[in-house]
Amino acid sequence: MKVAVISDVHANLPALEAVLAAIDAAAPDELWCLGDLTGYGADPARCTRIVLERADVCLAGNHDMVITGEIGLEAFSSDARTAAEWTMEVLEAEELERVRSLEPKGERGGVELYHGSIRDPVWEYVIDDRTAAVCLELQGTPLSLVGHSHVPLAYGYAGERFLGGLAGAGTRLETSPGPFLLNPGSVGQPRDGDPRAAYMTLDLDAGTAEWHRIDYDVRAAQTAIRDAGLPLRLGARLAEGR
Repeated sequence: MKVAVISDVHANLPALEAVLAAIDAAAPDELWCLGDLTGYGADPARCTRIVLERADVCLAGNHDMVITGEIGLEAFSSDARTAAEWTMEVLEAEELERVRSLEPKGERGGVELYHGSIRDPVWEYVIDDRTAAVCLELQGTPLSLVGHSHVPLAYGYAGERFLGGLAGAGTRLETSPGPFLLNPGSVGQPRDGDPRAAYMTLDLDAGTAEWHRIDYDVRAAQTAIRDAGLPLRLGARLAEGR
């Protein structure tokens, strides 16, 4: 089975549309989303509808859980809190209920899925070797996927050798036999210095993973943020990939 994996869309419609166009051209068997449909960006309703209609599995991220009241607003910094409060106002009740039905962890096709990590599916960032090694010890399958950090990463074992670090555009990895823990990066707000939208493809039969980056209309996303009255910093950071 071939799978496209996205995460951390963050209401960035131009980025989501660019990524989905590339995914459609490749025609995978399934689409998986690791959470955070909302937050930061200006198109939460359309992004939520599109992903929930298209994805075979979709997790909840911490930004999704804040707008449904499962997490208190006090957990967020000022800009993230402002965006969450605005999102709560613009989403219809039906859309909020659909988001509320999502969970921050799951499993599909023998792959463990977490928004944050196996230890804390909501909040923990897996961005260093030590955290990744602990999570790899805890996972019960050869492959797990996480989002949340907005950075495309790969951690795992090739025989006795531990591998870990940034998975830049075009990185291709043999994931069998594993175990491996992978992050596809962020569609809507990359934080690895590359402003292009990120996603990952898996071939579960062949045991491979590949990371991709796609150019999108950053200016359109920035304009939408400005027009919505959201903090301009949320738009400025998109051009810098941070």
